[in-house]
This record gives sequence, structure tokens and C-alpha cells, in this order.
Amino acid sequence: MTRIKNTFQTKTNILNIYVTAGFPKLNDTVEIVQELARNGVDMIEIGMPFSDPLADGPTIQNSSEIAIKNGITLDLIFNQIVEIRKTVAIPIILMGYYNQVLQYGAKSFFEKAKRVGVDGFIIPDLPLDIYQKNYKSLLKDLELDMIFLITPQTIDERIRLLDEESSGFLYLVSSYAITGSKSNLQQNQVDYFKRIKSLSFKNPKLIGFGISNKESFTTACNYAEGAIIGSAFIKAIKDSNNLKESISNFVKGIKE
Repeated sequence: MTRIKNTFQTKTNILNIYVTAGFPKLNDTVEIVQELARNGVDMIEIGMPFSDPLADGPTIQNSSEIAIKNGITLDLIFNQIVEIRKTVAIPIILMGYYNQVLQYGAKSFFEKAKRVGVDGFIIPDLPLDIYQKNYKSLLKDLELDMIFLITPQTIDERIRLLDEESSGFLYLVSSYAITGSKSNLQQNQVDYFKRIKSLSFKNPKLIGFGISNKESFTTACNYAEGAIIGSAFIKAIKDSNNLKESISNFVKGIKE
């Protein structure tokens, strides 16, 4: 059983935190992930900084720009995950864009990710048909999960298809917008969650985009198995003088 599947079978109200690799400083990634795991976060999403991020809002875009200036690369991220895996057992998901995978060499990228301890991927601009044709079999052989996203505009037929092709979990984007666009969930988003909850799924679900505090996290957990927090966490550590304290306070503010 994969780490992601085991997490959903053994835990409830799952908290997945997004971390930009190489931010705030190049070598902070290892400490940040270790502290998140130590403070009870259930899953980690490590962002691979990219110069043209399609789904990321200003906060995560800015963190990516800083990380790129710091000198982050995919090979450095893989090396950081090797260090992380010496002490951290919770699932690690890489989030990035298809061009990064292509530039690295897709087969080499996925095989290297498996070797260092990655559990799955979120690649928002990966076309479904390309995944089915070129990568689905490879990832199945490697026992790696590919997580697809749905939005409030995704029709039920497409939702069922993406659920069928996803493994690990299904990513429910809370609004048709970029990350960090709103700080509180609106009634139309809750209505969307209710619609999704009424459908039957193969995969568990996590809600992301706009989850920023205990209130929105709790609301998300009423309609899915948990939630993903990104921009709010990036803001919490951006100018921190004490990462351990900032991380502890942030997680406690969400979960307690």
C-alpha cells in the first residue's frame, strides 16, 4: 500500500501543506518539511519553482521567483528529498508543470522521483490524453500516484473521468481562480462542495485554493477528507526569523 493510500485509510481531516522548494532560503526546504511533519501535518506538497506558473497566485509566484534566484533546480530538490526521507515518513507530492518534466526527461524524472521517496505528482497542465498514452503505465509500475484537479466548472462526466484516472486522491479546486485569491470560502463554493459530495468517487478528495485558516479548513473537511493550504503558509514563513516557531504556530492555528 502506498503512503498516500495509507494516510487516507488511517487518518481523518487530512492537512496537506504546500511548500515552495528553495524558499525562503535555498536550503530551508529540509527543515521546513521536517518541522511540518513534527507538528502533525499529514501530507506535504513540494512545489517545483517555475518561471511561468499557470495556476499559482502572486504569493506562490513570488516564492518561486525567490527560489529560482536562490539557485533551486530539480536535481537540488531531489537531493533535498533524500535528506527529508531520512527523518520524514509522511507522503510527499511534487507539484509543478509539464514543461519541467519534459525538460528533465519524463522517464528519468519519474524514476528519479521514485528513488528519492516521492509518492505522487500534481501537474495541472498535463493533458489527460498525454498522461494516458505516455505515463499512466509507467507510474503504475513505479507505484506512483498522479493527482488530477477539478474545478466548479468541471462537468460531472469529466469529473468521473478524472476520478477514474487519478490515483491517491482527487484535488478539488475551490474556485475557478489562481491560488491564494480569496481568504474565506463563499456560499457558491460551499454549494459546489455539496454537489461534489453527492457524487460517488473512487478516490478520496482534498480541497485546495483559498484554504487559509482554521475556519476554511474545517469547512473543507465537512465536504472532503481534508484540505491543502499553500499561500497562507508561504506568507507565514516568508519573513520568519524562527522557522520552527512560525511553523508550529501556523499548524496549531489550523488544527487545534
